[in-house]
Order: sequence, then C-alpha cells, then structure tokens
Amino acid sequence: MADDGPVLALDGVVKRFGQRTALAGLDLTLRPGEVFALLGPNGAGKTTTINLILGFLRADAGTVRVRGVDAGADPVGARAHVAYIPEQVALYPTLSGLENLRYFATLAGLDLGKAEARALLAEAGLGGDAHDRAAGAYSKGMRQKVGIAIALARRAGLLLLDEPTSGLDPGASAEFSRTVRAAAERGSAVLMATHDLYRVREMADRVGVLGAGRIVEEIDPRCLDHVALERLYIERLSESAA
Repeated sequence: MADDGPVLALDGVVKRFGQRTALAGLDLTLRPGEVFALLGPNGAGKTTTINLILGFLRADAGTVRVRGVDAGADPVGARAHVAYIPEQVALYPTLSGLENLRYFATLAGLDLGKAEARALLAEAGLGGDAHDRAAGAYSKGMRQKVGIAIALARRAGLLLLDEPTSGLDPGASAEFSRTVRAAAERGSAVLMATHDLYRVREMADRVGVLGAGRIVEEIDPRCLDHVALERLYIERLSESAA
C-alpha cells in the first residue's frame, strides 16, 4: 500500500457475542498523522473494536485492514504495524525505563543504542532523571510515556490507546495529550478509545460517537466547546438507544 493510503480501514464491521451485537456495521478510516477519538460509554464496543484491529477477535462480517493487511486473515502481519498502549502499561518493575525500552525494542528486532533510547524517552516526555530509575516506582503517566517511546522506536504506523487519560491528574493528562500530538506529527495514526470528553478537544482531529454498535456522529471537536460537545454526545447516545 502507498504511504499516503489509509493506515486503518474498517468497512461494515459486525461482531456478535451470542445474541448480543457489539458492532453493527462499523465504518472508520484513519490516515497518517490523524488522531481519532472513539467516544462512548462502557459497553459501547470500544474494546471490541481494538481487539478486532489487533486480530484477537475476528469480525462476523466486514473487513478490518491495517496498512492494507487483513487483521482477520493475517493478524500477525497486521499487528506488525500497530503499537497498543493499554490503560495500564505493563513494564518490568525491576528494570529502568531505559532498560525496558531497549528490551522491548530487542523483542521487535531492533538494536537500540542507549543514546537513541534516551532521545526517544525524552521525545515521549519522560524526564531524564527517570530514565535510569526502576519502573516499579513510575506513575501511570510515566509508564505510558515509556509505552509511547516503544511505539516511536518501532515506527508503528498505528497507535491504539485504550482509555489513556483514565486516572491521570490534570497536569499529567495535559502532558500526555501533547505527547500524543507529537507522535501524530511524526506521521503515526492514533486511535484513542475513551470517554474523556474534556481531553478529546485537545488531542483529537476527529471524534466518532459510538452508539448501538456504529458511529452515530462524527465531530470536529475544535468546532465545539466542552459544554456543546457533551450535549451533542448525550443526545446522540440517547437517539441511538431509542
């Protein structure tokens, strides 16, 4: 696929669990440098969407493609283009941030020198005084920054963020927003599953409201203030549930 093609393309994706339909024809296209916030309450299908992209689930209908690779037919090939940063980033607690980054880079087949690793940690927003500190003493925000650095090292085309600002204080949340924007400026596409209405205005280029298993509204968050965004979000969810 050409570099300017979609990084992520979901076309008519349906996923059922027994009698329950989690996704009912989800369409989504994401290009390099875009940050897309998938906004919805718990149970709306955000985690199901992420698991389909990662190839941990297969769609009952429709297609999920990452850089043109079908995530259902070739999950390993699709995941090669993806960096997943969960709500709680798991690092080896006895290793430093620097050692964790270099270790995970090695698992990805990369030979990452100390100087390059420190530069990536700094770019991800982790202060130099924390590079050599054991990760077991890190806050959630610090662990997320190491996760971003790992993604930058791998040059992942797609970053998947699952509730990334949950549990962060306002300062750490604002700093994480800047880190995500910096990753997008490097050319990564970012899909963020969240229900944080406040931060999406700062982080996202587009917001999709997920209701009844599909995107019921797509919004440019910069065109609305926080109050108007919240009102529209609640209205669309109420309409989809009717």
